[in-house]
Order: sequence, then structure tokens, then C-alpha cells
Amino acid sequence: MTEEERLLRLEENAHRLGVRLAATLESITDAFLMLDRDWKLTFINREAERLLQCARAEVMGVNIWETFPEAVGGPYYRAYHQAVDTNTSVSFEEYYPPLNLWTEVRAYPSDDGLAIYFLDISKRKEQEAAFHRLAFYDRLTGLPNRQLLVERMSQTMERCRQGGRSGAVLFIDLDNFKAVNDARGHDKGDVLLHQVGERLQRQVRPGDTVARFGGDEFVILLEDLGACREAAARHVQEVADKVLQAFALPFDIDGVVQYSTPSVGIAMLDGDSGGVDEVLKRADLAMYQSKAGGRNMANWFEPGMAQRVAARAALEADMRHALNARQFELHYQPQCDLEGRMSGAEALLRWHHPRRGHVPPIEFVHLAEETGLIVPLGRWVLDSACRQLALWAADARTAGLRMAVNVSACQFLRPDFVDQVLAVLAETGAPARRLKLELTESLLLSDLDGTIGKMERLRQTGIGFALDDFGTGYSSLAYLHRLPLEQLKIDRSFIWDAQDARHGGAIVRTIAALGKALQMEVMAEGVETAQQRDFIAEVGCRSYQGYLYSRPLPPERLAEFVADGKIAFPMASLGPAT
Repeated sequence: MTEEERLLRLEENAHRLGVRLAATLESITDAFLMLDRDWKLTFINREAERLLQCARAEVMGVNIWETFPEAVGGPYYRAYHQAVDTNTSVSFEEYYPPLNLWTEVRAYPSDDGLAIYFLDISKRKEQEAAFHRLAFYDRLTGLPNRQLLVERMSQTMERCRQGGRSGAVLFIDLDNFKAVNDARGHDKGDVLLHQVGERLQRQVRPGDTVARFGGDEFVILLEDLGACREAAARHVQEVADKVLQAFALPFDIDGVVQYSTPSVGIAMLDGDSGGVDEVLKRADLAMYQSKAGGRNMANWFEPGMAQRVAARAALEADMRHALNARQFELHYQPQCDLEGRMSGAEALLRWHHPRRGHVPPIEFVHLAEETGLIVPLGRWVLDSACRQLALWAADARTAGLRMAVNVSACQFLRPDFVDQVLAVLAETGAPARRLKLELTESLLLSDLDGTIGKMERLRQTGIGFALDDFGTGYSSLAYLHRLPLEQLKIDRSFIWDAQDARHGGAIVRTIAALGKALQMEVMAEGVETAQQRDFIAEVGCRSYQGYLYSRPLPPERLAEFVADGKIAFPMASLGPAT
């Protein structure tokens, strides 16, 4: 074989090898391209053509940085130059925004240039992101979950320790959220939680964290509040105020207006705050103080709160025991007309604890509502009051007396409330037309349409309704005229203010006139003096209750009071007879 023939064969072999290599590179699943030392594309396979969204005929021989100018100076640019400059291979993962493409890249330098293999890992990155969301974000609200919150708090506290700066935590719990779930279903409760999360996010800076801690609890982490403690505290208070204000407007839950309020606890976070658990515990304790103080407020953590919360927990335990041990009892405050004739009574819950003594309702009723104990307790109150009403109905002299029973929002909003009331009436034999249920204005705003529906069902049986403590809540003619009410009860605070020539007198006159215009009976509470009785008579109020007529009485004293007193002629019921 001549030298010429040998060189020709080598050239043919090289050509065939090149063709096979090109075919191989064309068929592999990796995207592959080659660059020369001038960064010009010398080879690109079909997969690279597809992923890079370019035609090889248009880019072959063209500088890659001219083809993809957005990459200049970025991660790809730096990695490829590093490989060429150091003559070492590089591997990395990177995202290229113009093509919405995640790639896993391996680049090998040679004397001829750079050989680059890359894979599309977008699906894997989507899965990783999905797993990350499941692990660190709440599926319902999309907010960071407890785990991510704790991590961010740890990082914030470390920065505080190193830089002498401060942060804060706001622990937020929705008031009476269980009642919303019971009344409207968990799906509607989920809608409310989602909207709450959105509102909270609008009250903080972009770098702060709003997390769903669990259930109806949310936590706001305020980071980097500076080194000045006073300035930081002012900012935290401003955020707390904004959170409370954000709940002033109602929520729209699938076309139905729903009001909700938060109880907020605040704890500062700095280099001396202890651990994450300690800070969260402090904020949680402060939140419980807001609950105990009447809800819809914000409290700062203070030393001594732990003792108060422990006392609250002990009271709850005692209350649960009292319900089973029958320590609760009902007293009845007689109601009368202006002639002093008894027209009925209001059932009032009393608790005489063997060790605590008399426990005022103001100390345990709110706690009963928060813990859900108000539901069995309210059922017991209704049952006991209806048994007394049945006794009156069996005597011709007292058959016209009416029994007023207060109903908690937690009770009324339960889906089975109407059935429970009807069951109690059936069990006790009490006449429905002599039972009057007293509702609060805040209850009416929770679910107006649902409330009206339940009231109408009960009203068809003869049960009447009164609006208790009228004027102290969210009084509005926009809903008042829609409700099947027969009575407005004027809160005692207005009666007492009227005696001192303050605004209470004008309010009492207004409520009396409103009741007359709406054809509703108006009853005054807390009448203690003859002067107060004369005033309510002057403004047109025909019924009252208070110490002037009688204190609340236990059942045996009530029987004596009824036996010795005058009984009013039975008032006409606005509902049908049963």
C-alpha cells in the first residue's frame, strides 16, 4: 500500500468515524453541543436544538453569546469560562429564565474548545418544589407552615444575637371560629381562613413572614426591626393595630357576609429571648390574655401571664367538673309591667363552687364559649328553664308567664340548634309560645341569612325572640327590620346613664321610639330606682326587670315570689299557638 493510499484510507476512516460519532451524538438523550475556542457553535444535536428552541442551520458558526445574549455574565457564562480558563470540567444545575428551562450541565474543555452535555430537569425541579411546598407551606392558605416559621425564627434570632437587633412575633387566634365551622360547614371555614391569610399578608412588609401555625392560628414574624427597642416596639404596635383594623370589614364567604375578629398576643424577639419555643409560648400567653380580656384586642407579653393562664386552665377544669357534678344552677329574675305585675322571668346561670364560692358569670361564660362547654351548658340551661316553664303552664294562675333564655352564638350557630330546642320542648312539655330566646347583635352578624332561617323555623312553633343588650353591639337598621323579633331589651348601662343626665337618656328614648315604629315590645334592664322606672314609662317603655322589682331568685324563692305577687294578664303571643 502506497503512502498516498494509506493517507486516503485514514481520511476515509476518520470520516466514517466522524459520521458514526455524529450519528451517536445525534441519537443520545442528552442535549449536546460543541464550541470552538472563539465560542462559536460547531455542533448541535437534535435534543439541544429542541431545548434551546433554535434551528442549527441558523446558529452553526455563530458565537453562542450572540445567540443567547441574556446568558452573558450569568451562571452559564461564568461556568464555561472557568472550564476553558482552568482546563477542568464543570458540572452544575441552573435555570435559564428566557426559555423557562432548568438544566443539569456537564462541560468538558479540550484543545478544540468545549463539549457540553445538558439535560432538561424541569420536571424534577417541579417535583422538588412541590415536595418543598408540602413540607414547608400550608396547602389551604399557601402560607409558610409551622416548620418553616420555626426555621425562619431561628435564623432571625441568630441574626439578632450577632447584630444586636430585634424582631417580634404576633400570635393570632380567630375568635369563635368553631362556631363558623359548626354553622356553615368546614368548607366555608376554609374559605374564611384563606381570606384571613390574605388580609394578614397585606399588613406586613415584604420581608416579614405570615404563617399558618395550625387550625385557626396564625403567626406574624417581624424581622430586622433595628437596634432601638422603643422604635421597634412602636412598629410592632402599629402592625398589631393594622391587624385588628383589617378585621373590621366583613368577609364575603360565597356571597354571605361573615364577621370575624382576632385575639393577638405579642412577644419581642432579640438576643436575650431564649429559644424559639420560649418566644412562641410568650406570644401564646399574651394571646390568651386578649381572649380573657374580651377578645378582638392585642396584648403584649408580661411576666406573670403564665400564672394567669394556669389559673384560667384550672378554672376550665373546674368548670368541666362542675357540669358533671351538677354544681350549676339557675336563678330567675322576674320581669314585670309598669303596674308591678309579673309577666315572666329571665333564666340566669349561677355557679357555686365548693372551694371558690360564688363564681360570677363574667368570669366563666366567655371561657365556656371558647372551650365549647357552652354547648352542653346551654342545653342544660334551656332544659332547666323549660321545666320551670312547664310547671307554670300547669297552673292556670301562672300559665301566661313567659320564660326568657339567653342563647350563645356557639349554640345558635350549630346546625342542630333548632332540633335541640324542639327536642327540649317535647321532653319537658313546656309551651313553645311562652318561651322567649334572647340573642345578641354579634350573633346576628355572623350569618344573617342563616340566623333568620332558624328564627323563622322556631317562630312557626310559637317561640319568640328578643334582641338582648340592644345598642351595645353593631346595631343596624339594615338588618334589624329583617329579623322576626318581638322585643328589644335596653341595656342597663343606658338606664343608669339616663339617671345621671348623660347621653343614656337620649339613647333610651331613641330605642323606645324605634321599637314602637317596628311594632316591637321594648323592655328595660337594670331598673333599680323609682326614678328610673318613671323615666322609662315617660319614654314609652312598658316592661322592665331589675332590683326595683326583684333580684334574681333561686327556684324555691321564685315560687314564693310568684305566690305572693300579682300576675299580669297573659300577653298576646306574636307566634302561632302550639
